[in-house]
Amino acid sequence: MKIGIISDTHSYLDPKVKTYFKDCDQLWHAGDIGSEEVADELEDFKPTVFVYGNIDNQKMRVRYPKNQIFECGGLKVFMTHIGGYPPNYKPEIKKQLDEIKPNIFVCGHSHILKIMPDHKRKLIHFNSGAAGKHGFHHIRTLIRLEINNAKITNVEVIELGKRSTL
Repeated sequence: MKIGIISDTHSYLDPKVKTYFKDCDQLWHAGDIGSEEVADELEDFKPTVFVYGNIDNQKMRVRYPKNQIFECGGLKVFMTHIGGYPPNYKPEIKKQLDEIKPNIFVCGHSHILKIMPDHKRKLIHFNSGAAGKHGFHHIRTLIRLEINNAKITNVEVIELGKRSTL
């Protein structure tokens, strides 16, 4: 199963996203989608799991949940927009992680790309940074990976280019 992870598009979908994610079986968008047009375009392109983010309006909050818990390739995934990083998660996230016991935790919000293990909770944390034009990040980023037989393989960080040159 090939997965594309994206976050913080803020109403802008770089056309290169479709090139980098063309072979993906599923996309995961970790919030701050920004517009229904971006959501529609991604859903028309590939099966996409979304959560809403703090900038998403009421229409988006009705359309998508705050949290997603699902299974992919034998692994349990928990995705939300604002989560923090190991071991400094938000208190409510710590509680949810301890209850849900996911193998993969995905969040966005910070615009900082991070992939790191949480040894205490036995999970891998993914934040794909920001793919949109708004924010303090310098480089727009994505993550692509594969899940085979309950194992994460072929993790790739993709740089879309500088935010400021748009």
